[in-house]
Amino acid sequence: MTSFKHDDTSSDLSKVEHDADVEMSAEDRRRLEKRLVRKVDLRMSYLIIIYILNIIDRGNTPAARLRGFERDLGLHGTQYSTVLSILFVGYILMQIPSNMFMNYLGKPSIYLPVCTILWGVVSALTGIVQNFGGAVACRFFLGFIEAAFLPGALFLLSKWYKRDELGLRVTILFCASFISSAFGSVLAAGILNDMQGKLGHAAWRWLFYIEGALTIFFAIFGFFILPDFPETSLGWLTLAEKELAEKRMLEEACLKKGDENVVSPFQGFLQAITDWKVWWLSMIMALVQLSLSFMTFFPTLTATLGFDLMKTLLLCAPPWVLTTIGAFLLTRHSDATQERCWHTITPLVFGIIGSIIAMSTMNTAARYVSLSVTFHIYLQTFSNFDLPFRFLMAQSPMGPAITIAWAVTSIQPANKCAVGIALINAFSQLGLVAGPYAWDKSWGPSYRKSFGICIAASATSIIMSIIFRQRLAALNRKAEEEEKSRGQTEPGYRYLL
Repeated sequence: MTSFKHDDTSSDLSKVEHDADVEMSAEDRRRLEKRLVRKVDLRMSYLIIIYILNIIDRGNTPAARLRGFERDLGLHGTQYSTVLSILFVGYILMQIPSNMFMNYLGKPSIYLPVCTILWGVVSALTGIVQNFGGAVACRFFLGFIEAAFLPGALFLLSKWYKRDELGLRVTILFCASFISSAFGSVLAAGILNDMQGKLGHAAWRWLFYIEGALTIFFAIFGFFILPDFPETSLGWLTLAEKELAEKRMLEEACLKKGDENVVSPFQGFLQAITDWKVWWLSMIMALVQLSLSFMTFFPTLTATLGFDLMKTLLLCAPPWVLTTIGAFLLTRHSDATQERCWHTITPLVFGIIGSIIAMSTMNTAARYVSLSVTFHIYLQTFSNFDLPFRFLMAQSPMGPAITIAWAVTSIQPANKCAVGIALINAFSQLGLVAGPYAWDKSWGPSYRKSFGICIAASATSIIMSIIFRQRLAALNRKAEEEEKSRGQTEPGYRYLL
């Protein structure tokens, strides 16, 4: 190989990009890598829009409930909870097959937009249902098709970003769920307030029509924006950028060229389902999702404050805006320090405090305090009292984003990671299947039992996260000892703690 000496001109870097056999200096690689990551970031940012729509389409049923959805369909008993939870049954069933197929296909730029269009259609069709059976069918197929997106997006991120880059990107993606909780509430407020009786349809039906149509519209752009995997991406990368993208991932996994294909998709499947780390993380995420079940019922819980429909939905927005900011800052610190465990459990601790406050009082101010994130703001805009509040419960969703980033870097190689991510995300949905039943209407308006369940789930997940950290530390020490005994000078793969 010839050596390339850096000269501070763009023409020299251009020469390197046209000759894949040229060895770049560290400075040239840094500049090329920076440009590569910027290009990838621009394309991956599209995932944020789709995830916002994903959460909006999934969460419009609780908003519709405030405008007659339950009454018009004649739902009674636990039927409404069943309508909510059945989505996650379809979601669980499809995630592993979906990720395996996307990895085999190698074309997420086609696969993910197609799935997005299909769930937009199903979401819009929910507006024409007339009974419990129709609502259950639509929600099941909505979850079945939506299952392709989040595990697919997470796996796509893991194919492009290094460990010190991944946590922030995963959290930015998860921030879309917080933004959607804010934006979705405002959008729902406008539709439910203004569209009642338009063309003879109830406002909640218009909610499904409009939000489903928005999903279909934005999904079309995905065919032109989303990247494929580094090895299958064409056109938008130079040869040097493409090779660097592949090399970065090999370096992260401590592999050599060709090693990434040693494990077949079926072998990756077997490795994933027999790895204790996958199941341990799955249990942690299931407990966390159960503890976060209040998110689905946020409009209902906010309604216990006693305000009208418009104010109730608008009050749902501020906590998630501030949670987004907090999650961004927390994950930047997690990536900078290369630490996962304590950054994961800290938000859950705040969530426990918020739940304790919520279950201990029916005071309006204190309840809104517990449902929100720590920040000084005034409720004068929305109500007749002027009081600074501290947001707490809405901090807890920051944790799972870092847990997922932790999981992605703990499961290698790629074929194993594709199944592992899907399995963890699928298993975690069991918490969301059970979640709606933890908020039985008969337990309101205090919902003390519901908050107690959230506290227990959060506490257990915290303990399991600490145990997981200790176990990974032991594996790292074992790897170091084995390398020393073999006289190996280059360190192998190390787990983040």
